[in-house]
Amino acid sequence: MPTLSQRLSNLHASPIREILAVIQQPGMISFAGGLPDPTSFTRPAMAELPLELLQYGASEGELALREKICEELRALGLACDPTQIIIVSGSQQGIDLVAKLTIDAGTVIAVDSPTYLAALQVFRFFGGRFIELQRNQRASMLQGQQATLCYVNPTFQNPTGYCYNQLEREALAQACQQHDVLLFEDDPYRDLAYDTCDRTPICSLMKKGSWVYQGSFSKTYAPGLRLGFMAASKNLMSYLVSAKQAADLHSNRLSQHLVLQALQSPTRQHRLQELQTHYRSKRDYFAQVLEKYMYAHARWHVPQGGLFFWLQLKQRFDTQALLQKALEQQVAFMPGEPFIASAQPEHSYVRLNFSHASSEQVEWGISRLAKLCATHSHIAPHSPASV
Repeated sequence: MPTLSQRLSNLHASPIREILAVIQQPGMISFAGGLPDPTSFTRPAMAELPLELLQYGASEGELALREKICEELRALGLACDPTQIIIVSGSQQGIDLVAKLTIDAGTVIAVDSPTYLAALQVFRFFGGRFIELQRNQRASMLQGQQATLCYVNPTFQNPTGYCYNQLEREALAQACQQHDVLLFEDDPYRDLAYDTCDRTPICSLMKKGSWVYQGSFSKTYAPGLRLGFMAASKNLMSYLVSAKQAADLHSNRLSQHLVLQALQSPTRQHRLQELQTHYRSKRDYFAQVLEKYMYAHARWHVPQGGLFFWLQLKQRFDTQALLQKALEQQVAFMPGEPFIASAQPEHSYVRLNFSHASSEQVEWGISRLAKLCATHSHIAPHSPASV
C-alpha cells in the first residue's frame, strides 16, 4: 500500500451519495436527495452545435455566458463585471475551490447550524474547524472568533428551507466587513421561490472586504449538466482562476452552450413561473400529507422556497437506525445529524425532499415513515445527547 496523504483521515463518504446509490432499487420512494422533478426538464436543442465547442476553452468559462450571468447579477444589486465570474462544474466544485484558497488545518469557519452537509464534508477534508451561528445572533457570534471564512446558504437554506430576512442579511454583511471575514454565499435555490421573502444577495451589501457568491443551474435547468457559477471580489479572482485551472482546466463547453441557450430563451421567465407554480403545488401537498400523518411525531415549518422540509422529531431517535428500518419499507430520507457541525445535536432531525416523488408516493412514503416513528421507540439513542 503506498503512503497516502494525512488529509485522508478527514475524508469521509457523502451520506447523500451513499443513500442515492441505494434508492436506485425498483420501487424505492426517495425523500432523500435534492432531486428536481424530472418532468420539469426541457429537452435541449442539440442541432447545429458550434464545432468550436469541441475544443479546449477558457478556464473562466464562455465569455457570452459570463456576460449574461453578470447582467443578471447586476439586476440583483451585485456590482460586478464579467472578469469576476467563473463557470464551475457544479456548486460542489465552487465549494472545493474556495476551501483550497482559505482553509488550512485548524482554520476557523463560521457556518449556520444546520448547514449544507457537503460543504461541511469539504471543509473538514481540508482541516477546518467550525463555529456554529445561531439565528439572529450571527453578527455577534463572529466577534472575537477569528473566523477566516463564513459560509452561508441564506435563501431557502439546505436543509431547513429558511430564508434570511432583511435585517439578518444586513447584519451579516456588516459583521463580515467589520471582522475581515470572507463571506461565501451559496445561493442555488433563489429562483425556487413560492412565497414572498427577501432574497437580496448578502454579497451585494458588501461595500468592502472579500466575498464569493455562488449560483447553480442544477435546480432550475438540469443537474446532469453539472454547471454553476461563482462571482467574487476582485482580490480573489486570480487565485480562483488558478485553482480552477489546476482542477479541470475548464467546465464542459457543451453544457455552457446549452445553459446560455436557456438563459437567452424568450420563454425563460414563463418557464420559471411554471416551475415555481409546479413546486409550490408539490410543497403544499407534501405539507398536507405531513399534517395528516406526522403531526404526532414531528414539528416543522412550511418552507417559503427550495426543495426541502426539515423535521424535528418529538422523540429522540437514532436516525441512522430509523433510516435502515425505512429502507426496508422502501422509503428513503436523509438523517439530519450530518447537516450539523457539532458532534451531536440536542434533538433528532430528518430532511425530506418534496420535489421528486409523485403524489401517490408521497402519501404512501410519509404514512410508512409515521408508522415507523410510532412503532420503533426502541431505536432511540441510549443516552441523552449533549448540546
